Amino acid sequence: MAGAVGFAAHQALEAADHFDPPARTGSDTNTVGFDVAADIADLYAFHDADNVYLSIGFGGPSATNLPGFYDPDVLYTINVSNSGTRTDVEFPIEIRFGRDGVNPGIEVRNLPGATLLRGPVERNLTTANGIMVRAGVFDDPFFFDPQGLRDSRATGNLSFNNTRNRFANLNSTFVVIAIPRRLLDQGQPLDIWSTSARIRS
Repeated sequence: MAGAVGFAAHQALEAADHFDPPARTGSDTNTVGFDVAADIADLYAFHDADNVYLSIGFGGPSATNLPGFYDPDVLYTINVSNSGTRTDVEFPIEIRFGRDGVNPGIEVRNLPGATLLRGPVERNLTTANGIMVRAGVFDDPFFFDPQGLRDSRATGNLSFNNTRNRFANLNSTFVVIAIPRRLLDQGQPLDIWSTSARIRS
């Protein structure tokens, strides 16, 4: 997941890789051996006059009666470059769960001006310099017609139907971070990408 956000009105980037690789595009695909918790579904990045908002989604799409995916052995990283050198990472924001003795609880490291934030999920957590973090289950905002994709590939004709949404009435687990623009704005576009890794520690 990668992209750039410029500090200009109404600019944003949205990207998704639900069910990577491309063969995994529908509810009828085989999920054996598929690491649901580590699969990054979405990375959203946008801003308003005051804040830059970063949101990473995973663990879905899931039925609305299921809890969030808070796997303590998965490390999620949102990489933020604000120096103008697009491959340098000034803020590798690391996210893990179950690290503070609270299960589920969240730990976020390398936030601008705040090295560590810990607390429970499903609650707004804030730092002294105005950063807000919330982890929880949200309605999956992604809209996609996988049957239309398969039909389009098979026939060569666009076959999407805007009434077929694979993600309707389903949830994903998200971590949402609001960072005051003054902590990131260096007069350069922001380059933002995310990774996940299964680790043991």
